[in-house]
Amino acid sequence: MGKIKLLTICLLAVIVVGCAGNGGVQNDGVHKVVIQVSTDDPRTQTIALNNAVNLQKTLGPGNIKVEVVVYGPGLTLLTKNGRQSKRIQDLVMYDEFRFSACGNTMDTIKRKQGKSPVLVDGVQIVPAGVQRIMELQEQGYAYIRP
Repeated sequence: MGKIKLLTICLLAVIVVGCAGNGGVQNDGVHKVVIQVSTDDPRTQTIALNNAVNLQKTLGPGNIKVEVVVYGPGLTLLTKNGRQSKRIQDLVMYDEFRFSACGNTMDTIKRKQGKSPVLVDGVQIVPAGVQRIMELQEQGYAYIRP
C-alpha cells in the first residue's frame, strides 16, 4: 500500500473516531454539562443557575450531571453571604449538581484580604477552575458559558 493511501486511511480513522465523540452524553444516556461562571454580575450568575435547573427539569432527574465551575470574580456566587447562597444550598442537595470553586482564586483572595472566603456547604474546591473545565471537557462534558 502506498504511503499516500496509508496516510489517507489513518486520517479518515482519526476523523471518524473524533466525530464519534459522545457530545456530552455518557454511555448510560446521562447528559453532562459544565457551566462556567467567572463574573460577579448578578444577572449572569442567575442565568447560569437557571440553565442548570432548566436542564434538570427538561431532561428529568437522573438524566443530567451539571458541574458549575466558578473562578475569579464569579466566586461570589458560591460564598455563604452571597446573593445566591440559599439557592446554591438547595441545589447542592441534588445528585445532578456539583459546584466547584477555584483554589487559585481562593488563594488570591486570602492573600489580599488575609482570610479565605467562606463557601456554601457542599461546594468543592478544585486546584484551578480553568483546569477543571478542561478536564470535564476531556471527559465529554458539554461547555456552557452564559
